[in-house]
Amino acid sequence: MRILVTGGRGTIGQVLTPWLRRVGHEVWTCDLDHHHDPRHVRCDVAEFRQLSRLLDSQPFELVVHLAAEYGRWNGEDYYEQLWRTNVVGTKHLIRLQEQARFRMIFASTSEVYGDVDEPMREELLDQKEVRQLNDYALSKWVNEQQILMSAAMFGTETVRVRLFNTYGPGEYFTPFRSAICRFAYSALLDLPYTVYLNHRRTSIFISDAVRMLAGLVDAFAPGEVYNIGSAESHDMKAVSDTILGLLGKDDRLVSYSDSEPFTTKNKQVDGLKAARALGHTSSVPLKVGLARTLAWMKRIYVDQVVAEPAAYLELAS
Repeated sequence: MRILVTGGRGTIGQVLTPWLRRVGHEVWTCDLDHHHDPRHVRCDVAEFRQLSRLLDSQPFELVVHLAAEYGRWNGEDYYEQLWRTNVVGTKHLIRLQEQARFRMIFASTSEVYGDVDEPMREELLDQKEVRQLNDYALSKWVNEQQILMSAAMFGTETVRVRLFNTYGPGEYFTPFRSAICRFAYSALLDLPYTVYLNHRRTSIFISDAVRMLAGLVDAFAPGEVYNIGSAESHDMKAVSDTILGLLGKDDRLVSYSDSEPFTTKNKQVDGLKAARALGHTSSVPLKVGLARTLAWMKRIYVDQVVAEPAAYLELAS
C-alpha cells in the first residue's frame, strides 16, 4: 500500500515509518524540514499549495495524519501556529481527501476529554458536554468535528485515534514536551524541574503506540475512534522517583507543587474497545520504557551520538 505519513519526522512518525516499510508498504513522509530520505517531501500542511502538490504527485491510498502543533503551553505561547497547523492544516487535508478519496488515520489526543471524573470511554464525548481545558485540546476536538462532518457530507473514511501520553526515544527535549521527556532530560543533566503531585496518568511507550497505529492499516474500520493508552496508572511523582532511581540520583533539584492549572487531573483511560476490536495491549512496563528512554537520551545529550529512535528500539524484536 502507498501511504503518506504527515509529520513523518516527528516523535511518532520516525518510528512508524520504518515499521510500516518493514512490513512491505511504500511509505512517504512530509514534514516542515528537508530530509535526505528520497521518499520525504518538505511540506507545511497549513499551506494548501504545498499539500496539494504533494498529494497530486502520488496516488496515496492512506494518509496517517500526525502533523500537528502539540502541548498545552505551546498552544498558549504559539497559538497562531497551533490553530493554523492543527485546524486549517487538517481542513486542507480533508478537502483533498474529499477529492482523492484516500483513507485517513487521524492522531487525536486524550486531551479532548477535558477534566472528567470517570473513565475516558470513546463514546463519552457523544453522551455529555465536555469542557476542554486549553487551546491544544480545543484544536484537536475541532479536528474530530471536521472529520465527522466530512464523513457525513462527503463519505470520507477516517479512523480517529486518541493517544494517551506517548513517550520514548525520539522525543527530543524542549520546554513544551511531555512531562516524562522534561523530567528525564532535567534529571539526566542535573537541572531543576517541577513535579505536580495531584495528577495521575497512563503513559504508553512509543513502540506500543506505533504497533497499534500500524495495526490499523490492516484493521481499518471507517468512522471508528479508539483510545490508545496503557493500563498502568501512575502519579507524576512516581515517574520522577523512577527516573531518579534509574540514574542513581536524589530529588534535591526537584520542586513539588500541588497541581498544574488548565491540566487534566486524572486521566482514566478505558482501553477495552481497542483491546476487543484490535487486540491492543501495552507490553512495555513504565520502568522499562523509562530506562530505554534515558539510555537514548544519554546517547543524544551526554555522549552526543546520533541514535535513530527506530533502530535503537529494535522494533523487529
